[in-house]
Amino acid sequence: MLKIENLTMKFGGVVACSSFNAEVKRGQIVGLIGPNGAGKTTVFNVITGVYKPTEGQITFSPREGEQHRLVGLKPDRIAQLGICRTFQNIRLFGQLSVLDNIFIGNHLRLRSNVFSSVLRLPGYTAEEREIYEKSMYLLEKIGLQDFRNEKASSLPYGMQRRLEMARALATNPKLLLLDEPAAGMNPQETNELIGFIQEIKEEFDLTIFLIEHHMEVIMEISEKIYVLDHGVLIAEGSPGEVQRNEKVIEAYLGVG
Repeated sequence: MLKIENLTMKFGGVVACSSFNAEVKRGQIVGLIGPNGAGKTTVFNVITGVYKPTEGQITFSPREGEQHRLVGLKPDRIAQLGICRTFQNIRLFGQLSVLDNIFIGNHLRLRSNVFSSVLRLPGYTAEEREIYEKSMYLLEKIGLQDFRNEKASSLPYGMQRRLEMARALATNPKLLLLDEPAAGMNPQETNELIGFIQEIKEEFDLTIFLIEHHMEVIMEISEKIYVLDHGVLIAEGSPGEVQRNEKVIEAYLGVG
C-alpha cells in the first residue's frame, strides 16, 4: 500500500532522514521506532505532505491497481486519497464538543456545497443526517457517546487520545498513521489502547503505520518494525528479530 524509496530530508546542514526505504503492505500494522531525534516524525511529515523531501519518492496504493505519487501533493489532497494521521501532541479542538470534533473529520468527504447548506436542500440534509449517524457510531465504538456534548478538553487524557483516533476514522482512511498514540498513558490505558488499535484495524479494514516509544505496544501489535537512528535505517524485521538486533540494542542502550 505504501512504498518509500530513498527518502532523504535535509534541513540546511542537518540530515533528518537519509536514504530511507520502507514498505507497508495492505492490512499490516507496521511500527517505526528509534531513539529521540531519530527522524521518525519527519518521515510521517513527508508522507502527509507537510515537508517536501530533498530526495526520494513515496507511492501510495489505496486500492489494487491504483497508484499515486505523494511527493509534491498538498496535505489535503493526500488526506483525500486516504491517508490520515494523529499527532504526538493531541490536536483536538478543545473548546468544541466531542461530537463536533467528529463532525470536522467527516467534512473531508462532504459532497454538498455551501449553496446547498445555506438553503437546506434535500441532498444536504440527507448528508447531514448520514454524518450524524456515522459520528454517533464512532463515538459508541470508542465509548464516548455519553460525553458527546462535553468539551473535548474536559475529557481525561486517554479518552482524548481515542477521540483523536475516532476523528481520523471519520475521514474514511485506508492508511492510518499513529504518532505515539500511547504517549502519556498509564499502564491500564496502554493495554486498552492495544486492544482498541487491533479492533479498529479489523472493523474499518485499515492499514496502520505507527511510531511508538512504548515497546510493549510495538512488540504486541506490529507485524514488521523499522528502526531509525540519527535518520538512518539500522534494522528491520519482525518484533523478535528487532529485539535481538545488536545495532538496535546499542542505539537504545548505548552498549554493544
